[in-house]
Amino acid sequence: MLRRARRALVQAVTEQTAAHDLSRFFDSSVADTIRSAEEEAAVGKGVMRQASILNVDIRGFTTMAQTISPGEVIEMLADYQARMVPLIQSAGGTIDKFLGDGIMATFGAAAPLDDHPARGLRALDAILAEAERWSQERIAQGRQPLEVNASVVSGPVVFGAVGDENRLEYTVIGAAVNFSAKLEKCNKSLGTKGLTTKETYDAAVRRGYKRRTKPRTLEARVDGTEGLHHLVVMHG
Repeated sequence: MLRRARRALVQAVTEQTAAHDLSRFFDSSVADTIRSAEEEAAVGKGVMRQASILNVDIRGFTTMAQTISPGEVIEMLADYQARMVPLIQSAGGTIDKFLGDGIMATFGAAAPLDDHPARGLRALDAILAEAERWSQERIAQGRQPLEVNASVVSGPVVFGAVGDENRLEYTVIGAAVNFSAKLEKCNKSLGTKGLTTKETYDAAVRRGYKRRTKPRTLEARVDGTEGLHHLVVMHG
């Protein structure tokens, strides 16, 4: 009986450690999906879901990184991520990946969320408000201010595993993913900080999203796409 109890204790500690390690390398929502899956994660297994895609980026980061020390670059990124990631997660978002100073997150991809457009725009608002506070803090410290840009786009996506038998990665694929990345970059040409599509904004409002003032709308071209797009300027 003592041996059985000991084995049970060791197994419990091992499983707890594994769960902790898994959450270090995956967003908590993705880690939960992996742990609760009835079948082992494998290439080719995916689901189609309606989701919102958030992209966040520091404008001019690459140029700035060339003027400061490597230690300052990493310190800045760590501070940036420590500020932004909790805001995304508190809105129900899942961190998909970090790309240097870029953060890509999803709402409703890892697990269905009926109000994903509203959650995505709430996260965008919170991120840009925090970015302004962060920039003011840096100015007070005698450091260079930073400008963060963001975008949110909703649409159908495929959520699943890609890779090979030695390494798998959970990801999202779809037109909304690509357009959100392009729209984030469009902030620079339009002189804005936060953008979304009219369709995404209207869907968010129908699902409870509210703001004090009505944002302005415009028609604009987005690099890498065709024609004019109906956009909503959330900030800037």
